[in-house]
Amino acid sequence: MQDQSGKAAPGSPAGGSGGAAAQNSVHMNGHTITKNGHNSATAATPEPQSESRAQSPVPATEAIVPREQWGGKHEFLLSCIGYCVGLGNVWRFPYLCYRNGGGVFLIPYFIMLFVTGVPLFLMELSLGQYGAAGPITVWKCCPLLKGIGIGMLCVSTLVCLYYNVIIAWTFYYLGSSFQSPLPWSCDAIANAAICGNGTTGNSSFGRRLSPTEIFWNETVLGVVHSEGLHDPGPVRWPLALCLLAAWVIIFLCMLKGIRSSGKVVYVTATFPYFVLVVLIIRGATLEGSLQGVRFYLTPDWGRLANAQVWNDAASQIFYSLGIGVGGLLSMASYNKFDNNVIRDTIIITTGNCSTSFFAGFAIFSILGHMAWKKGVPVGEVADTGPGLAFVAYPEALALLPGSVFWSILFFLMLFMLGIDTLFGNMEGITTAVLDEFPHLRANMLHKTLFLGALCFCFYLMGLLLVTNGGIYWFTLIDSFSTSFGLIIITLFMCIGISFFYGVNQFCQDIVDMICHCPPWCTKVLFYFKACWVFFTPFLLLFILTYIFIEMYNTPLHYGSYVYPRWGKALGVCIGATCCLQILIWAIVAISRETGTLKERFRKSIRPLNSWRVNNLNSTGRGEEHMDTERVEAPFTVTLTDMDFTAMTWELGSQA
Repeated sequence: MQDQSGKAAPGSPAGGSGGAAAQNSVHMNGHTITKNGHNSATAATPEPQSESRAQSPVPATEAIVPREQWGGKHEFLLSCIGYCVGLGNVWRFPYLCYRNGGGVFLIPYFIMLFVTGVPLFLMELSLGQYGAAGPITVWKCCPLLKGIGIGMLCVSTLVCLYYNVIIAWTFYYLGSSFQSPLPWSCDAIANAAICGNGTTGNSSFGRRLSPTEIFWNETVLGVVHSEGLHDPGPVRWPLALCLLAAWVIIFLCMLKGIRSSGKVVYVTATFPYFVLVVLIIRGATLEGSLQGVRFYLTPDWGRLANAQVWNDAASQIFYSLGIGVGGLLSMASYNKFDNNVIRDTIIITTGNCSTSFFAGFAIFSILGHMAWKKGVPVGEVADTGPGLAFVAYPEALALLPGSVFWSILFFLMLFMLGIDTLFGNMEGITTAVLDEFPHLRANMLHKTLFLGALCFCFYLMGLLLVTNGGIYWFTLIDSFSTSFGLIIITLFMCIGISFFYGVNQFCQDIVDMICHCPPWCTKVLFYFKACWVFFTPFLLLFILTYIFIEMYNTPLHYGSYVYPRWGKALGVCIGATCCLQILIWAIVAISRETGTLKERFRKSIRPLNSWRVNNLNSTGRGEEHMDTERVEAPFTVTLTDMDFTAMTWELGSQA
């Protein structure tokens, strides 16, 4: 039994000596307690006793189903690294690097990393670990901002919807890679005419399409049969089957929660590094590889004055680290209370950004060889987004000796990268729902049915993205799901924790978790405090302003197709739906309070009585770190015959 300050209730097994228990029982709430736990006043008037039971968190604590925990700290680290190191590290970072001045892009990239990425990463990990709750429930620390958790859930839902489509494409290419020769290579009989006499494919660019582009646009996507966003066309059933297989794998891997996915990441998080090392070694031996590496690293210092470079650096940090989606917060909620979150933050963010830079050498050495063989500049053989992963890379792999083996290895790596990231996104959704409805966590059958229904709904919604015009819808969701809405969510998270919950209290919470905090930890916290209060919100506002300006002036397009105004408006509504949850649920929180508007606001930013209760469920260390000043209601303990018997036994044993 525990009171609201987290201390053991007198007479309970955790409650010290019998003498201390007896002393506390006499002075508890000003009442003298008899052997049955009642005095004449409390026995005659049951209302106060009933009120104290209603205010006591003990029944709520006992009703909470014990949450799982990671099997070890390596499982958490690998899961976070796998979640952060995704497909964006392989195709997005290298492209942004050479599009924005080559090596000079690393300057704004690392500035954004240290000023926005690392501080927000630590904030999410600390909030999840201290509250031991998912993206929604954790906002018991500040009920006014519960909409942040709902917004994270919306963003994560959109990301899961389109991200598994990428895995379906990977499945399709992986299956096609077992053919010899590769179906997109010039050695294939179907491509002999295209490669031999320069026949022009269905090109809207006025140039000859390569076999890889024809395979991607016609065989895989079928986009040539669609006129645009308004004409999705029929479902492409080979892709639909690949999408179904991808969701079945996700379902099976997450069936037993972190206990199963925590073991899977030992393979999925480490295998891509093996493939990258192999590709770097292979690429270094190819003719023209240095040309690609030189293009990758050559700085263009004049690009630093372009705001687009800084915006791209910030977007890559958010995209790569997975900030503001809820996955990090959910995975951290399964940590032990005393896990060193500062150490984990440094390890994960360093590993993620090093992987992005490392992958660039593997990619551009191969692209340099492809440019040398085709006799064109490196900048003309690489594209952005899916085009880089499913057009340029397959074409480069087809030029390698033993192309079938390298293609299988490469797309297996893409599959592992995608699965890891989707684990984190799905964990954010499932943890949020299970924390809000604990009975699902208690019943394995109900939890299985919920997870199965969730995956099946995602599959049905994802069928729109595997139609002939699905790539247009894919690009729309990809462009707006993690755009301004995500920046607004993280901005309010930073402001809410810093100014509503209190940045000093939050830093103290981190010190309490680390317990024996090394001197360097406390010094580093001064830097993070400065970022959370000033630098990070300022930069987020700058990025948000630029996004709105760019969104208004720049048309959205895929290839030569320019999106209609209604399509772009639909994308804005998608992003607005996510961030508007903050306003909606803030109004709900204020309306539930009483008093004037100012009083309601002040009440709605105070932590609930049940805040931090979950810590007691995960470890006994939480008892030492409860903040008695934040308790809003008194607490009364009623002792029973069993308590007095235990106290008598303790006194006898000491005598």
